[in-house]
Amino acid sequence: MTTFQSKPVIIAGPCVIESAELLDNVARGLVEINAKWGTDIIFKASFDKANRTSLHSFRGPGLERGLQMLSDVREKHHLRILTDIHEAWQAAPAGEVCDVLQIPAFLCRQTDLLVAAAKTGRTVNIKKAQFLSGRDMVFPVQKVRESGAEVWLTERGNSFGYNNLVVDFRNIADMLDIVPTVIMDCTHSVQRPSAGDGKTIGDRKFVPAMALAAKAFGATGYFFEVHPDPDHGLSDAANMLELDKLEN
Repeated sequence: MTTFQSKPVIIAGPCVIESAELLDNVARGLVEINAKWGTDIIFKASFDKANRTSLHSFRGPGLERGLQMLSDVREKHHLRILTDIHEAWQAAPAGEVCDVLQIPAFLCRQTDLLVAAAKTGRTVNIKKAQFLSGRDMVFPVQKVRESGAEVWLTERGNSFGYNNLVVDFRNIADMLDIVPTVIMDCTHSVQRPSAGDGKTIGDRKFVPAMALAAKAFGATGYFFEVHPDPDHGLSDAANMLELDKLEN
């Protein structure tokens, strides 16, 4: 089982792997922040965005190429790596490269996926579904713990009617009763799912407030998708934070 320091968990990186150049650019920015502030930011990027709104949306380079690119980041920049998996068979190869395997919110009850992730021995970060309460996450956590892995939980908002999310920050306190590490996903929580004519949109101006509110409710970690030019990003463009604003 992987163990980490008790300092706040910070996860950051682009939504999806667009290119090796993008990964290198973001990684260098994170390394600079780590050196200046003594943080230990975990680098995040997805090799495949299997849950995009449209069939025609960019998904990423795929498992084999994507994991090689993440491995290159790890070797070059000495950053820990997080990526998400969508199917159980992806867990073992992803676990060879990544320190943390993330379970997407829509899939947080998928038993085979959770068990496969846990069996890698890596930490498993489960994102709370948009249709579940914080207290409901006791059961996904149970599946991972009984399969032998450390588990984190991440808050990312709840469905609020159509094409909108709202964050009930009480979920953070409720999930802290289940696990010691509860992360606030500050960028996905400002999404407006499927509200952009075949894509998800959002409003990044609320990202800093999401982090501050989560801290008030006891969050022990923070998740920020960042990009040097988010408006031209190939996934989650509207809610990713500008890389040069992450340090603040």
